[in-house]
Amino acid sequence: MSENLFRVFRTPLLVLLVLTGLIAAAVGVTAAWPDGSPTVETIADPSAPLRAEIARARQQLDRVPDNTTGWAALGAAYVELARITADPEHYGAAQRALDRSLELKPQDNADALIGFGALANALHDFTAARDYGARALALRPTSADAHGVLIDALTQLGEADAATAAVQRMLDLRPGVPSFTRAAYDLELRGRTDDAAAALRMALTAATTADQIAFCRYHLGELAFDTGDLDRAESEYRAGLLASPDNVALRRGTARVTAARGDLEGAVEQYEALTAAAPVPEYLIEKGELLEAARRQEEAAAVFREISERFRRLEEQGVTEYIDAAHLAAEHGDPAEAVRFAELEFGRRQSVITSDVLAWSLHKAGRDAEALGYADRASALGWRNASLAYHRGMILAALGRVDQAAAALTSALEINPHFSPLHAPRARQTLAALAGR
Repeated sequence: MSENLFRVFRTPLLVLLVLTGLIAAAVGVTAAWPDGSPTVETIADPSAPLRAEIARARQQLDRVPDNTTGWAALGAAYVELARITADPEHYGAAQRALDRSLELKPQDNADALIGFGALANALHDFTAARDYGARALALRPTSADAHGVLIDALTQLGEADAATAAVQRMLDLRPGVPSFTRAAYDLELRGRTDDAAAALRMALTAATTADQIAFCRYHLGELAFDTGDLDRAESEYRAGLLASPDNVALRRGTARVTAARGDLEGAVEQYEALTAAAPVPEYLIEKGELLEAARRQEEAAAVFREISERFRRLEEQGVTEYIDAAHLAAEHGDPAEAVRFAELEFGRRQSVITSDVLAWSLHKAGRDAEALGYADRASALGWRNASLAYHRGMILAALGRVDQAAAALTSALEINPHFSPLHAPRARQTLAALAGR
């Protein structure tokens, strides 16, 4: 394939033309679904296939206990299991498996370094993850997994140009689902939404497993949702569910579409099943906010208490979820505590996300002059994200900068009028109040 195909960031016009041609030639998956909302049903345990894989790996290691690659793979599998289940105890199992691999092969063990990098990323120790990724690449320069570890760490550390360069190297070395999807995220952060969708279509064309198809369809759905195209978003989510019927991310996508169309009660039912299968903090917070938007305040408060307990358990295991904790505290708790959490996370990584969360936490704590600098930093790359624009607009409104606030809030609703069941209505209310000044 032509080298120009992967110059996603250096020759955008040429790449866009090539991408368009490939997508037109690709055979897509079109799903025919009945009208109406998805049926709410019990979601199978999404971790079951991975648990079975781990059980097989452990049996193999019982037979061949000195398999350094096998121990490293087991560690990586436990990292993924912790992500799916939100059970931090699996991080300890990952650490032990990776330690065993390194004990058996202390030198030139790229597999263990990649596993440690994935674990460090999961634990939000992005500086360590960057170092592990770099060390692994020194041993195995063409490793897609090592590039993935490095790219993820650089992106979270806010080293945008270095992340883009690393994505380009990964594309040059091994174009495929891991590189195309990371290119898509890099493009999205830079405001190139159409190019990001094109890269995801290339990833979908390259996908060979149900999990890869589901992953690509989910992120295509997210791009569509984030631009307010609910029909396209639902089509992508449901096409993904054809490949992976119990995929919780895709189920979450369809629930968000249900809420965006105004059926809050139906969305709450879908989130009940979703959070029973995958009780991760992000999903639980969204469920609580849906309950709040549906005026079910006591139930919402109970959910928020449950999330606080999960954060406590995570912290006991050495896992810090400061972003979600800051979100919870800013919206449903103590804004001063939200600022503390956000500052702790910003101290570890200066990404678009952490800049935005710190800006919003400072705003909720009444520190709008400080908040604006972080809001400006969050928007510097050009990401077209409704929540970012809304946060910046509300900060500007609090500072009395009426015209700029109105422009930012208008932009948020133009990007995605359905971005939040709680905050989209507040954006409209604030706009109306600004117009009356």
